Amino acid sequence: MTHLPALHGLKVIDLSRVLAGPLAAQILADLGADVLKIERPGKGDDTREWAPPFLSPNAKEPLENSAYFWACNRGKKSLTADIGVDVGRELVRRLALDADVLIENYKVGTLARYGLDYETLAKDNPRLIYCSITGFGQTGPYRKKPGYDTIVQAMGGLMSITGAAENMAEGAGPTKSGVAVADQMTALYSSVAILAALQERQSSGLGQAIDMSLLDVQVASLTNIGLNFLATGKVPVRQGNRLSTVYPSDTFRCQDGDIMLIVGNDEQYRRFCQAMGVSELAADARFASNASRLQHVTELDPLLRQAFAKMTVHDCQNALDAVGVPAAPINNLEAVFKDPQVIARDMVRTTKREDGSEVRSLANPIRMSRSQVMDNRGAPKLGQHTDLAANGWPQS
Repeated sequence: MTHLPALHGLKVIDLSRVLAGPLAAQILADLGADVLKIERPGKGDDTREWAPPFLSPNAKEPLENSAYFWACNRGKKSLTADIGVDVGRELVRRLALDADVLIENYKVGTLARYGLDYETLAKDNPRLIYCSITGFGQTGPYRKKPGYDTIVQAMGGLMSITGAAENMAEGAGPTKSGVAVADQMTALYSSVAILAALQERQSSGLGQAIDMSLLDVQVASLTNIGLNFLATGKVPVRQGNRLSTVYPSDTFRCQDGDIMLIVGNDEQYRRFCQAMGVSELAADARFASNASRLQHVTELDPLLRQAFAKMTVHDCQNALDAVGVPAAPINNLEAVFKDPQVIARDMVRTTKREDGSEVRSLANPIRMSRSQVMDNRGAPKLGQHTDLAANGWPQS
């Protein structure tokens, strides 16, 4: 028996572009919501033009083949509407009458000029949940400033604690994350907020406005590092891949590559030393406890690096696995998608397109025992479902 997805029947309007908003809407689509993406005629979402890379090397329809667009728009319907003219605005208003959720990431105040803000739409549909995603939120001195992921990583402190430690490597300095973490975390927080508002609506019968800020999310995500500063007033510095709370915890160079290691307690440290052939370092009083290892890290670190340099990544990994010490090779993406655990968890989906070609994409990581997760669908063509919306919410 095939069970319906968890959000079956939920109607979502996606008025957002680029990453945070579209990804939040895609999460809802994966969980079974009917997501209608409203795009600009002729151009669509900005990321339709963020290519190459294309899905196929000989893409004949560039707007339909952007890998970036496909990363956060699968499973949606696409409708084109120009909200700068009456007919486009009226179309969105009519669709909002039947919608449960609307997600938008326009600059503060923009949609109010078109009568598509929460206060206006909620008059006709008081059950509407309206999620606004901006760089800095709907209030505060920065509310009208544009905000992108890397700008927020900089302002929100992430770049100050990311990268090689000063004087430890040539070119050391603040570094952005390798993926757009502020955008992605905001998408996750937004989807959680939307689901919470849906739950609350069951008792109140009313929707509500949700105000999501990339900067807010980035500051919240500082977690223990942020709390450490608030508790002590001490500004943290970059430590590269080393953790500030335990040691050994760092990347180490082997004969043929790099490995990441975290030794979480003193018992693990003893097993680690045995596995790496440096049992004498476990008996050394300077390194007997985590606190003393942190105190004497400059003495311990080069001794450990000598031990790793004598072994291959494979040999180190096997030795550490055998004694239950957490370690992992620094995989490039080719290695990631060949990893047997990634394969076993089915983290790549293959989707058939209308022309018969196949596209590989990343799976949704949610696994539910009964509810189907619909992450094997493709992204829509620009305006593919516009004609279906002539008489209301478009049906598949």
